[in-house]
Amino acid sequence: MEVPNRPFLTTVVGSLPKPPWLQEKLPLNASGKQVHGKGASWLFEGELLKQAQDDAVRVAIHDQTEADIELISDGEQRRTSYLAHIVARLGGFDYATPAKKWVRDNRRLAEVGCCTGEVFRDGPIVVDELHFALAHSSRPMKVTLPGPMTVVDSTLDQYYGDERALAMAVARALNDEARDLDALGPAVIQFDEPVFSRYPGKVAEWGIEALDRCVEGIRAKTCVHVCYSYPMPGVPRPIVDAYPAILTELEHSKVDQLALEFEASSLDPGLLALCPSKTVLFGCIDNGALGFDRIEQPEQVAARLLMAAEYLPADQIQAAPDCGLVPLDIDIARRKLKVMVEGAKLARRQL
Repeated sequence: MEVPNRPFLTTVVGSLPKPPWLQEKLPLNASGKQVHGKGASWLFEGELLKQAQDDAVRVAIHDQTEADIELISDGEQRRTSYLAHIVARLGGFDYATPAKKWVRDNRRLAEVGCCTGEVFRDGPIVVDELHFALAHSSRPMKVTLPGPMTVVDSTLDQYYGDERALAMAVARALNDEARDLDALGPAVIQFDEPVFSRYPGKVAEWGIEALDRCVEGIRAKTCVHVCYSYPMPGVPRPIVDAYPAILTELEHSKVDQLALEFEASSLDPGLLALCPSKTVLFGCIDNGALGFDRIEQPEQVAARLLMAAEYLPADQIQAAPDCGLVPLDIDIARRKLKVMVEGAKLARRQL
């Protein structure tokens, strides 16, 4: 499905809040159920759960279409964790007996899965999920996968003994999945790498190499998402000066698009001058880092987008949230998406 070619195309990063009837509502850092692990519990089981997830995907597609988002996702409605939903289905990982590990540059102690053997993919993981979403959408669709560096940081390695070796094994497995997803015709395949912001040195050493391995042979547009992580009560979220180094490295990567946080972090749009060849999903609404009930104004969104357009052509800039919107209440997320669209349309008129 063809993606419109216009300034400030509107899109999402990936996750959207789940309906309250689908999953228990817990903070992302709830004990034993962190975003790196199994996540919150479903409120249904068996065939009824599948039907409920199908309906939740329909709701997510409807909400994005109603808001006039031009490039949408399935809202990751079938995932208790954006990462474990994929990684737990790869050979070589054990989530049945999780371990404790300090993650995100020792910011917090999380419960994680373990790499206990050679990593491989022995069959499709989210291919059927994308097939369902495409069949129920009238708009171009993106699909998301966790990136290899984030997988390395979010699991405990008990087999490879070398971060790069584990990352490259994960990248090969993710590329196998991405190729099967690509055959269905998504507009974008995105790899989520929030830990790039925490380890700029590793990004240069092996992070870009692993990311490039993920996108080999992909015909769809490819994207990498870099942010400063989901906001979590009681968990520090320092905004370190990592983007200059990261964007310099990403400019030389094989990915087509960069999904970047700018709203909550208040980063200078001038950083976009470091990645002149890339399309940038410019984060112009936050996902709770500045307050879970805060709603931006269209004029604010338009002003930020127009500032970004001083450093990249406007048709290389897409309006997007900073990150996934899953931490928010569903009504807040709906309002934010509508404000983002209104702001993007206002910015187009003001170009």
